[in-house]
Amino acid sequence: QTHLVESGGGSVQAGGSLTLSCEFYGYISRPMCMAWFRQAPGKEREGVAAIDSDGTINYADSVKGRFTISKDTAINRLSLQMNSLKPEDTGMYYCALDTDAANWSDPEYYYWGQGTQVTVSS
Repeated sequence: QTHLVESGGGSVQAGGSLTLSCEFYGYISRPMCMAWFRQAPGKEREGVAAIDSDGTINYADSVKGRFTISKDTAINRLSLQMNSLKPEDTGMYYCALDTDAANWSDPEYYYWGQGTQVTVSS
């Protein structure tokens, strides 16, 4: 069974940086889309960034210019480099995997990780 595991979360001051990683285990069918979502207490889960099977990358407007999504197929790893972090970036970050989807930000992915906490203080 496919399993996703996130790591790299932590607590930082505003303006700081963190890099999140997601490792995939088990069989992965292709083509596929890999994405990062986040959720703050009392709020709905939102798409942060995604990279599709054809290399197309999408970002939420709130993180454009600050976050960078990338993948390393050789080691089944998805990464999210987060720079210039803001308090509003605080939340639980999840990686997700599914076959290519028409709407990358729709939280209907088939596989999900357990999440890694990111806390940004002002």
